[in-house]
Amino acid sequence: MKKTSLALACVALLLAACSPAAPPQEPIRAVKVLTVASSMFTSSYEYAGEVRARVESRLGFRVGGKILKRQVELGQRVQAGQLLAQLDPQDYKLAADAARSQLQAAATNRDLAAADFRRYKELRDQNFISSAELERRDTTLKAAQAQFEQAQSQLSVQGNQTAYTSLVADVAGVVTAIEAEPGQVVAAGTPVVRIAADGVRDVVFSVPEDKVATFRPGLPVLVRGWVQETQLVARVREVAASADPVTRTFQIKVSLDAKDLSPPLGATVYVVPQGLGGAGTEGRPVIKLPTSALRQDGQASAVWLLDKASMTVKSQVVQIATADGNEAVIAAGLQPGMLVVSAGVHVLSPGQKVTIYEEKSYPASAGRAQTAINSGANDAAAVKLAASAPALAPAPVKAANGSAAK
Repeated sequence: MKKTSLALACVALLLAACSPAAPPQEPIRAVKVLTVASSMFTSSYEYAGEVRARVESRLGFRVGGKILKRQVELGQRVQAGQLLAQLDPQDYKLAADAARSQLQAAATNRDLAAADFRRYKELRDQNFISSAELERRDTTLKAAQAQFEQAQSQLSVQGNQTAYTSLVADVAGVVTAIEAEPGQVVAAGTPVVRIAADGVRDVVFSVPEDKVATFRPGLPVLVRGWVQETQLVARVREVAASADPVTRTFQIKVSLDAKDLSPPLGATVYVVPQGLGGAGTEGRPVIKLPTSALRQDGQASAVWLLDKASMTVKSQVVQIATADGNEAVIAAGLQPGMLVVSAGVHVLSPGQKVTIYEEKSYPASAGRAQTAINSGANDAAAVKLAASAPALAPAPVKAANGSAAK
């Protein structure tokens, strides 16, 4: 009987050991909460823009050929008439020589026709030839004169073609791009160097479709530098008539009034339009939440509401009107006085129990006292260690026979 009881007890122990362990209890998370309150909406839109030259030209050769050398580098300042690049001019020089030879031949034919005309005119004056013969010589002279003028024009064209193998700057400015290198064969008109002309600067930025109607030429704006905290007064100069095919935004150009104080070319600036409110909510009381309190619930935006009685959270769908910096303006779904979880929203579930996180603060005096206590404890430990260490005795002196001296 005892053996049977013992066997049953062993089987019960084995079954208990093989049963699955109970799932661990979910920990109670600490969350940060805030109380919903209404405030005045005083936001203004701010756009990031880039400083560009009013005139930026892509310069290329007026004839085709192989680039022999390039005399400028990216970012270099150039003056009007300065040489930028050079093509191989050999073929154009040969064509100019051929045109020069044709001009000499045309000049010879013209002189010969003029001499014949004078001789036949003397014969006609003496009635040795008819008027028709003199007219034929006159026609030959006029044709020779026309061929001479044509050869002259052809020589001028070939001379211009030779001069076009040198690319020179039209205006003073800064090289903003290099689009061809020496050894490359380019066609006529291919951009080689891009130059931003000196003069008035523009600030270029893009706005979405729902904001482009608020911009008009002449609208005053404030331009604030990203590095230099200076504000410049400017006005809208141009509003794009169509959207960009890729970004679907509209480009706005702002003309800077103070040319001497303009930010450097290519600098990033911020443009703040004057008199533009937040979609009709300017000056009205609204509810604003930090973006860290929002989460995606299906196709809608939602927040976690805290029930202080049960210390549990539940999901609440909200409607977002617009953005105000790093905060979202809530149009519907919340009422003042509600408690909203502002951090840790992505690790919560409906009905989960939470606690309110409270930051711990340590006064400076307590920190210094703790440092002093640690220092005193270290000193006491050092003294105790020195006291417990055995005294060092002098080493025994050996006698001449190798035994220790007593």
